[in-house]
Amino acid sequence: MANPQGTPIWYELLTSDAKAASAFYERVVGWTIPAPAPTDPMAYWHIETANGMVGGMMTLSNDMTSQGARPTWLSYIAVDDVDATVKKAIEAGGKLLMPAMNLDKVGRFALIADPQGIPIYVMRGASEETSHAFERTGMGKCNWNELSTPDQAVGNAFYTKVFGWTYPDKMSMGPMGDYMFIDAAGQGIGATMPKQPDGHPGWTFYFRVPNIDEAVTKIAAAGGKVIVNPMEVPGGDRVLVAVDPQGVHFGLVAQGKPA
Repeated sequence: MANPQGTPIWYELLTSDAKAASAFYERVVGWTIPAPAPTDPMAYWHIETANGMVGGMMTLSNDMTSQGARPTWLSYIAVDDVDATVKKAIEAGGKLLMPAMNLDKVGRFALIADPQGIPIYVMRGASEETSHAFERTGMGKCNWNELSTPDQAVGNAFYTKVFGWTYPDKMSMGPMGDYMFIDAAGQGIGATMPKQPDGHPGWTFYFRVPNIDEAVTKIAAAGGKVIVNPMEVPGGDRVLVAVDPQGVHFGLVAQGKPA
């Protein structure tokens, strides 16, 4: 994989109903999510944009749920050495949730959790092509990775040790704490913030859509629910947070209204 160490390369939805989820996200985000071939043993649904892939989705099996897996969005982070990264993660207070494994023509990957139990994949891809699943302004792509964590200091230190992330700037949110921006290999990929009393712990991924107000209408019509209403963020974009019909949190971002 040509992406630098510590940068996001793939996004994956684990869901209770991939067929229903694909219909929802096609309508809301505008993705194309073709059904997997009947011969695909993983029944993996690939998420396509007009300018390349952003990720995939799959229905949780009974075995996965019996081991604690729950519907959620996850990201894959590029690393040079999966096994060495897993070792670093454990030494830094994290846990191994799924041992490293190889998938033919895909690469080697493992699922870890940070010290607060928040899961994230680490991966060394088999392809030498660059992933563009994360693009700061790419339509349909993930534009921002936001971590809401019960212990921001410990969480930030963990990701620094494991991925080499730095936090070069921050924005005060008053009593809510600091919004600390993440730099990964020289590019801003998101931020971390303290989990609020009524907040959702974990990662929220913001995918770009053409119009945030139209997205609100589409979410309701498709059976989802907006839980953080559209608001303007520094830089002029507008964002929202919602849950899909299977109860999974996700974010959307769109260009703000002209001045």
